[in-house]
Amino acid sequence: MMNDKDKEKLIELIKNNERIPEEYKTELFPVENLEYEISYANKMRKEDILANFDGTYPLPLQLEKIFNGGDYQPFDDGWRNMIVFGDNLSLLKLINENKEHEFFGKLKGKIKLIYIDPPFATQSEFQNNVGARAYNDKKKGAEFVEFIRRRLIVSKEVLADDGIIVVHLDQKMSHYIKVVMDEVFGKENFINEIIWCYGEGINAKKYFNRKHDNLYVYCKNRENYTFNYSEVLEKYAEGNIKKYKYVDEIGHYRIMGRGIVDSPFSSKRDLSPEIEQKHPDLVYRHYLKKGKLPVDYWLIDIENQSSKSRTGYPTQKPEALLEKIIRAYTNKDDIVFDFFAGSGTTMAVSEKLGRRWIMCDLGKLSYYTMIKRIVQINKTNDLMDKKKKYPLKAKSFVSCTLGVYDLRKALELEWGNYNRFISGLFDFTLEDIVINGFTFEGKKDVHLVKIFDYKKLSNSSIDVQYLERIYEIVKNRVLDRIYIVAPANYFDFISDYHEVGDVRFYFLKIPYQVIKELHLTPFQKAIQPRSKNDVNSIEESIGFYFIRKPRVTSKVTRLNGKVKIAIESFESSELEVNKIKNRENQVLFELSAVYVDKAYNGKEFQFTDVFFANEIVSSSDASFEVNVDRASKKMMIIYSDIYGNDFSEIKEI
Repeated sequence: MMNDKDKEKLIELIKNNERIPEEYKTELFPVENLEYEISYANKMRKEDILANFDGTYPLPLQLEKIFNGGDYQPFDDGWRNMIVFGDNLSLLKLINENKEHEFFGKLKGKIKLIYIDPPFATQSEFQNNVGARAYNDKKKGAEFVEFIRRRLIVSKEVLADDGIIVVHLDQKMSHYIKVVMDEVFGKENFINEIIWCYGEGINAKKYFNRKHDNLYVYCKNRENYTFNYSEVLEKYAEGNIKKYKYVDEIGHYRIMGRGIVDSPFSSKRDLSPEIEQKHPDLVYRHYLKKGKLPVDYWLIDIENQSSKSRTGYPTQKPEALLEKIIRAYTNKDDIVFDFFAGSGTTMAVSEKLGRRWIMCDLGKLSYYTMIKRIVQINKTNDLMDKKKKYPLKAKSFVSCTLGVYDLRKALELEWGNYNRFISGLFDFTLEDIVINGFTFEGKKDVHLVKIFDYKKLSNSSIDVQYLERIYEIVKNRVLDRIYIVAPANYFDFISDYHEVGDVRFYFLKIPYQVIKELHLTPFQKAIQPRSKNDVNSIEESIGFYFIRKPRVTSKVTRLNGKVKIAIESFESSELEVNKIKNRENQVLFELSAVYVDKAYNGKEFQFTDVFFANEIVSSSDASFEVNVDRASKKMMIIYSDIYGNDFSEIKEI
């Protein structure tokens, strides 16, 4: 029970419109524990996650490119598939808002299948060598469990009522996540634990060799979910098929006795057509069914390196695995969502099976791999006949960023779209509010928001006089704060706020400098890997930032069938003080990777080669070589720093 002193303190906080401390939440909103649940440090209440108290907010999407026209067949209803570079929890929360969106409308409750393959292992972990990085070195056990749990909580909210979620894990953390899924989805909605057995794996000599992963399948509603068992029937062994040696227009069959008392054929099998013709009343045809009923262990080998569907992405899963999942739990035109998309296998298979799809990943390698894979899907293997190519080009799709924005694109938006974009960034509601003839464009919680129209007032600025004029208009009519939104160069203030009378004006500058007083959880940028072995070690991003392009100088030399690219200097704008130049024989600390399209067509960047920083810095002159065809005329090169900022250039070769 709460004592009188605490009650008085709470009443005072509420009167002053101040945030209630975390320690009072369990008193005010007691949580009824489940029959059993997993307990660990920093486990957050479901209600607080959905209310964004975890510091992750729904953020707007910024369009990078629309792939449409003659090369990409449009959908009849205007839908476009989507590749998103950004943090998946922010995307999940954006969908959960269920606002009408220009790219996908309202998605909440329409997603039929969520498949995720979280970063539970890297190549070094598969090898399991002495000295290889343990999983805990990347993210501690409790952190990982909560990291996944938060995404599962919002996943349940956005799933269709007849939707399915499949979570792909290995033995390291799978049992913890199974308990979490029981909590989130309800143990009554557990459908299957599928064991995927594969041929490749570690070669241990001190324990049984691990050759399988675990896939946990849950529905949202036990009474109503899709399972197309006839689409995933198992193949019969060749020996069984041979027993059905006769064929008619229905299929393969064998002739068997009917089991009639005193019949000479009642216990006999494989009778001849002559006996069937003479004794049709005593025998019958037993037809071979389409296949055996599916079981919960799948023998699917990892795709051969020579397969046209291989991308070179570490931990890529075989298309046959995703084909079975997608066929089982979805129908044509259903929406499939994978927010740890990796190499884009879920995307490729969904495309080939006529499903709609949304992919999200926070890794640059993943983003470029997926775009290349879907653009070139007609060069990959067909699902039905691996010896043939998939015959169609991709349907229309868009590539977007979320949480990582291009300032120029944001400021060039049409005014209405600009307002929608920044309201998503700063988490306020668009709403015209007129006070004494002066219009505010929105509300953040209960406080007014003014969007400075820099397009109309291009020769004006936000100075003391501007704020004082607003104060004179609204004093005694507003609470203690007002938010002003504008590009940073329109503010005459270096500080994050300015006080006039009893009102504090907060400045939401674009690009945004975090106002710590307004953010309980500090913004955090995802760090891109500097090694191919670490592509799955990207954890999460909190908040948003605007791209600050690195500055690069390079020299390109063509020698016979190769092009040599030498990085003469690389300077990340994120850390102005950290000026790194290889001519000083220093390591390129801020470089993540270089992506190359050695036959750039002038339309889409389709990277052919990737060189990670650890490879580049190992050379004496910070260079790398690309094999090129004599017909190649142009090469596009993208240099990416560890914060995901890109510098691109096109070189004539």
